[in-house]
Amino acid sequence: MGIERVAAAAIVSAICAMVVRRQCPEIGVVLALGAGALLLLGCSGALEGLAAFWARLAALSGVAAGVIEPVAKVTGVALITRLAADFCRDAQEQALAGTVELAGAALALAAALPLFSGVLDLLDKLLGE
Repeated sequence: MGIERVAAAAIVSAICAMVVRRQCPEIGVVLALGAGALLLLGCSGALEGLAAFWARLAALSGVAAGVIEPVAKVTGVALITRLAADFCRDAQEQALAGTVELAGAALALAAALPLFSGVLDLLDKLLGE
């Protein structure tokens, strides 16, 4: 699905959610959430291409999967965190959105630990010689 279709579907969905939200705020939020899920599902083909790119990058660069995998995980955590926090804000739950962002930051750091560990091992090796 191209960005034109994503943008058009998002705008139409946002207008529909805004109209529905005036009468029943809960259904407006559910409508927006459902539209977002459908848009992501429509973009799943692009995500498959991205996964294939990461695998090819790892194979051609000679960089160990232990380096590429944490970068991909952190990117995924960041995207999902942003999406969840935006949905929380749309539902007027700013505190929950902040909590999601804090949890996302903690999970991103946890996903990056193998990289930090590799850097620490390298520094130890360089300083130990």
